[in-house]
Amino acid sequence: MTNVADLLIAFCIAGLTTLFVTPLIKKIAFKVGAVDKPDGNRKMHDEVKAGLGGLAVFIGVAAGFIYLQPFEQHMNAIIIGALIMLVTGVVDDIFNIKPLYKLAGQLAAAGVVVSSGLVIEKLSIPFMGSVYIDNFGIFLTILWIVAASNAINLIDGLDGLATGVSTIGLISILIMGIMDGRMIVVALCMILIGSCIGFLFHNFYPAKIFLGDTGALFLGYSIAIISMLGLFKNVAFFSFIIPIIVIAVPVFDTIQAMIRRIMNKQGIATADRKHIHYQLMEMGFSHRNAVLVLYGFSAFFGSMAIIFNSIRLLSSLVIFLLIILAIQLISELAGITWNKRQPLLNSMRKISVRGRIHK
Repeated sequence: MTNVADLLIAFCIAGLTTLFVTPLIKKIAFKVGAVDKPDGNRKMHDEVKAGLGGLAVFIGVAAGFIYLQPFEQHMNAIIIGALIMLVTGVVDDIFNIKPLYKLAGQLAAAGVVVSSGLVIEKLSIPFMGSVYIDNFGIFLTILWIVAASNAINLIDGLDGLATGVSTIGLISILIMGIMDGRMIVVALCMILIGSCIGFLFHNFYPAKIFLGDTGALFLGYSIAIISMLGLFKNVAFFSFIIPIIVIAVPVFDTIQAMIRRIMNKQGIATADRKHIHYQLMEMGFSHRNAVLVLYGFSAFFGSMAIIFNSIRLLSSLVIFLLIILAIQLISELAGITWNKRQPLLNSMRKISVRGRIHK
């Protein structure tokens, strides 16, 4: 069994490897043309930035993995799927491939995982307990892997945002893995968190290098896989939404983007500046503060997921209500509610005014 010392060593190896290899990846990115150019419209940076940063994250994870060598019966398939996802991201960062080709790579990675037998077998539903979903689990597994990968990819619009949100989500899963005694989850989270932190040194505002699709797809895939190894196997009530709560910010942003583009009769993959992070900046938040606000929301949702994972049904309903209120709050802050209405913010303002009057 892996001990604490080994976990900490693997964490440090992953973090330091990523920290020191990132400048090299930056040079390679410029040489192969894997760069992100400003376009004066959707992009927030005003100079050419290196992409391909996810390759550095992957190298750090690989270094920590080689040291720790965690065992899981589906590990070979998980690694092959990760490599497919990584190659898909690298090719897209260099050649900017069509969304359909990128989706094909994601489906191939998910297909390898499913073919190994790693699938979501059951869902825990209130008043019904554990419900085995048989063949539907294959579809749900593929959907979850592809959706999580794209959710992290879509939120990768500000310096350090996707990396930080992924790190916070992984920390939440790590805590739940420790609570549930799932050592494979703990081991993989420690390696990934270490690598993400090492990369954030170069990626936080003002970023010297971006994750690119290479990193966003790899991190989304990793979160999806780790949650399947741990959270989806938990038989507590509402366990089927815990992984979604962990990455609620990117998932919510993705759903909003899909609805918005369908209503505007645009392709689902059409790029725009209506994502949550862009809306926060339009409201007057600085680049750094917009990222920190979304870090805060991610930490809140991660905390709610941890609590959700270990309480009874009645308490779960209370936590679920808090989560809904938080989603409403972030929607109002970002100005993406129906007709720009702000009932929650207006109520908070009224309470604040009344408090001042009574003083």
